[in-house]
Amino acid sequence: MRDLLAARDIRHARTPPVSGLTRQHFSVASEHKELQLLAWRDYLGRFLDLQVRRQQLDHGFHAELDTYLLPDMAYLDSRTDAVTQLRSNQRISTDSMRDFVFHIAVQGIIETSTARPSAKAQQYTPGILALDMNQPMSMARPTRAHVLAFFLPRAAVSAHLPDAEAIHGRIVGYTTPLTRMLPGYLKILCQRLPALPADEQEQTIRTCARLIIAAFAKQQRLEEHGRAAARAALQGQIEHYIQTNLHEEHLTPDGVMRAFPVARSTIYRLFESQGGLAAYIRHCRLRDAAHELTSMRHLAVTQIGLGLGFNSASDFSRAFSRAYGMSPRDYREQFGMIFPQNNILKK
Repeated sequence: MRDLLAARDIRHARTPPVSGLTRQHFSVASEHKELQLLAWRDYLGRFLDLQVRRQQLDHGFHAELDTYLLPDMAYLDSRTDAVTQLRSNQRISTDSMRDFVFHIAVQGIIETSTARPSAKAQQYTPGILALDMNQPMSMARPTRAHVLAFFLPRAAVSAHLPDAEAIHGRIVGYTTPLTRMLPGYLKILCQRLPALPADEQEQTIRTCARLIIAAFAKQQRLEEHGRAAARAALQGQIEHYIQTNLHEEHLTPDGVMRAFPVARSTIYRLFESQGGLAAYIRHCRLRDAAHELTSMRHLAVTQIGLGLGFNSASDFSRAFSRAYGMSPRDYREQFGMIFPQNNILKK
């Protein structure tokens, strides 16, 4: 991370490191007007691609960047004219940048598009945008912008967010007690950071980083709770559908898929612990068969099996024997007098 973010040329001023913190300032102001955007592209070209338009070359380009390098993270404060920055799969394959970056728009607008999942995040209102540098993205700043960025190691983020890759392109707003603490620290970063002693600079940067990680971790937990509730509700609906259609020929895994237009993999995962969807359907039919064998003695064993969707009498007999350790006929003879006309087996 430090090698990719640190400048490689002389167009910057470096503050000697104190307490493990190094500050660098970079500006294109000293470049000829037509070279300013190219200088900015060259500076960021170690891990980002920039779109260059002829009009920008003709009119000049304003860009300056303060970089604070810590041993295990980096904080960047940038001010630029309108610009579009890209990170493509090709770029990802050629460098070692794999950090997570958290962007905060202090001034201006950020429009970010991601490929996995395909989405667009727009920062018109205050908030924090998360980007995984191991995934493609395109960030457009259609106006002059002042943007803060925290580069955090992948391992540090993953330690707090089990599904860290999922936050790529997500925005967290200042709407919770936790995130409402951030604006005060961000004000210090924007207005007072250069004048602070090095140890206070590092402490302020790290405090902001910890608050940001905590905010995304909390959001992910809430989302997971919501997803768990949605999964439970969906599973309950499917189980009810199966129970009410045990005697229908269309009750098959494919029939369930048609009745519930969600991803096939989602439904299969819901019933994975029960041996799969087909196994669950068969289990429910066998349980219903056991009930009918004892409560509907006027029905033939074969009639019960065929009525519950088994292909043949032998198919029903084999499945029932595997589940209950005896044939359907033996089960009726043994338990038919013990549980006459009851619903215990249905519960």
